[in-house]
Amino acid sequence: MAARRLLAAALGSCVPAGRAGPALSQGCFRRSFATSPRPRAKFYTDPVEMVKDISDGATIMVGGFGLCGIPENLIAALLRTGVKDLKVVSSNVGVEDFGLGLLMATKQIRRVVCSYVGENTLCESQYLAGELELELTPQGTLAERIRAGGAGVPAFYTPTGYGTLVQEGGTPIRYAPDGHLAIMSQPREVREFGEEHCLLERAIRADFALIKGWKADREGNVIFRKSARNFNAPMCKAADVTAVEVEEIVEVGTFPPEDIHVPSIYVDRVIKGPKYEKRIERLRFREQQAGEAKVGDKDIRTRIIKRAALEFEDGMFANLGIGIPLLASNFISPNMTVHLHSENGVLGLGPFPPRAEVDADLINAGKETVSVFPGGSFFGSDESFAMIRGGHLHLTMLGAMQVSQYGDLANWMIPGKKSNTPKIMDKCTMPLTGKRCVDRIITEKAVFDVHKKKGLTLVELWKGLTVDDIKKITGCAFAVCPNLRPMQQVTP
Repeated sequence: MAARRLLAAALGSCVPAGRAGPALSQGCFRRSFATSPRPRAKFYTDPVEMVKDISDGATIMVGGFGLCGIPENLIAALLRTGVKDLKVVSSNVGVEDFGLGLLMATKQIRRVVCSYVGENTLCESQYLAGELELELTPQGTLAERIRAGGAGVPAFYTPTGYGTLVQEGGTPIRYAPDGHLAIMSQPREVREFGEEHCLLERAIRADFALIKGWKADREGNVIFRKSARNFNAPMCKAADVTAVEVEEIVEVGTFPPEDIHVPSIYVDRVIKGPKYEKRIERLRFREQQAGEAKVGDKDIRTRIIKRAALEFEDGMFANLGIGIPLLASNFISPNMTVHLHSENGVLGLGPFPPRAEVDADLINAGKETVSVFPGGSFFGSDESFAMIRGGHLHLTMLGAMQVSQYGDLANWMIPGKKSNTPKIMDKCTMPLTGKRCVDRIITEKAVFDVHKKKGLTLVELWKGLTVDDIKKITGCAFAVCPNLRPMQQVTP
């Protein structure tokens, strides 16, 4: 968005408003807009009063990651206003009985733009019944589309999603009641930069952003607590009206200027939330973890985890996907330091906390309660994915449903039954998450290295198995390393 009034001055005579000058360096240029100055943030005591002008059909951004850092009181206020046909931009859709799930239950949402549906069966059922439009966007792309919207950048190119349905189009957005496809995603424009193919993504702006902060001062400056910054921070900047609910309102000067996360220029409305449940989606604590550690090598997940943990190196910055990859952090050697990165805005993840120290504002990407090591840091989701996209991590470990012989990855959860076909294939049959992005495949039976042009090479084999055993269960051909070795495991 351009400045409301643009003034430019230089030495020399000024040119009257409305008359063109020969050059900016030889005069003054003034551009006026038919808008009034932005007022200072307005403070409210009633959440309903704060959102009552959100009209039917409005586009709203709703902050949070899972249930961490969601604007509970503003969501409850929308339930009371009864506004309908909302288009909601959010990282996910909450659960059936909390967060955005409450607005879905009353059918006030028409369309959701998100990166993750999760375990919200209500969202799934409404989507498949043709009652809800669902636009799935890769999480990093969603964060950047929001950041771009707040920065006045109308569109940008990204390699994320190239060669997948994101680029090709055809992803179902809405089904008709009879089950036919009513709306599908459109193909993206593609350009090549160097040797990398990138697709064009458009920025997102909203009419309103509903944000959960920790504290605000009387000027409207906002700070967040721990991992509750997530999508809240970039969303503050990408809406015409930003409404922030906080746990505490303090006087100006209470926190130093250098500690402010979102300056008041981005904030229109502030309220101290009347109450907070701050529900925890996946409660995890250290005592629980100690009991689970007794699981032996007969558990195939444990076998994969213990092998995957050998990929860690001292000083490494690593991102772990949800599921099995997150569990590999339990087997990092105490003799090395690995800085674990979580896309919801945490660097320096530690183990599950003692039960007495569980904190609803500190979760990992799997929505589990965690701790942070000394020297760790918190940041917004847009910055988190800039770390990933910018190549600042040494390792990313993800779970997969299918991997092709050339490193294509499919790990989207899609409706329907799981396939019993091999997980390593000539070509993935499920929708791709990324094209030629996998460098190593670790299973409970073998380890493969991936060459993006030559294909797979078997480098490790589980004890008691033969190469022929692996050929029978692998859906593509592979080479065998001359130095094939037994599959390794971390030692306690």
